[in-house]
Amino acid sequence: MSTIKIEDIAFVRFRAPDLAQMRAFLEEFGLTVMEDGERLFARGAGQSPFLHATELGEPGFAGLGLRASSLADLEALAAAEDLQVLPLDAPGGGHVVTLTDPDGRRVEVVAGQSATPASVLPAREPWNSASARERLRQTKRVSPGPAHVVRLGHCVLNVGDFRASERWYKDRFGLITSDEIALTPDFSIGAFLRCDRGATPTDHHTLFLIQSPSGPGFNHAAFEVADLDDLMAGHQTLKDAGRHAEWGVGRHILGSQVFDYWRDPWGHTLEHWTDGDLFTAADGSNVASLEDLMGVQWGPSAPPTMA
Repeated sequence: MSTIKIEDIAFVRFRAPDLAQMRAFLEEFGLTVMEDGERLFARGAGQSPFLHATELGEPGFAGLGLRASSLADLEALAAAEDLQVLPLDAPGGGHVVTLTDPDGRRVEVVAGQSATPASVLPAREPWNSASARERLRQTKRVSPGPAHVVRLGHCVLNVGDFRASERWYKDRFGLITSDEIALTPDFSIGAFLRCDRGATPTDHHTLFLIQSPSGPGFNHAAFEVADLDDLMAGHQTLKDAGRHAEWGVGRHILGSQVFDYWRDPWGHTLEHWTDGDLFTAADGSNVASLEDLMGVQWGPSAPPTMA
């Protein structure tokens, strides 16, 4: 039995030596950026008050936030960890309990943030396929410009000891394995973990832990965009801006989502994605291979930098 069951991922945090450079990239990536002194907070088109935070400093990953369902859950977590529930000094307010995972990463669990009014996404004419002709006597036009990031979907962490990290996150946050990555029947190096929301469908993974040869570190964070046309318009915008494309466009095997990976000015990987799998707690867990993890249903092969 876990201490609490989180509802979703809330945000990721970074440090950067030049906030103007980070702001320019984030806006081209499709986020709306707010400046607060020596901090940037970036939100999407959904109701979360922020998804990405940057503080001035040496470049690096500064931690992630997970969303609890209530202040009562935060209090239960704080009591179990002998920590305090404190006000969250960030857009949307609310409260936070700050933990440190087995690799020394900052993990903030938040509740009670005020929702931000959602933005209106671009209207889309229907798709015409060979089996269904739904757009008749009208053209389809996709406006150029950045993708419309709606929400943060997941974060991938490289860990020093997969089993130790898996146990730490599951014991505290009630995560369920969707797909475990097994090298042999007796040795696994990682797992895609989803939230336990009972009968409510949730993303195939909110967190992915992978034991990397390079040791603990940040792997990437993934942001859901409006749809496939939106992802492709965003791809063109980032390409035209001369940004560093890492991998895409393609469709993953595990999770099924269409993906497009980019690097920020300091080499941190951020992903656009759309059309991912959704599962309930009753859908159980699977074992998959390294080939499933790194393979694609279509699109370019994974570059060495994604290992």
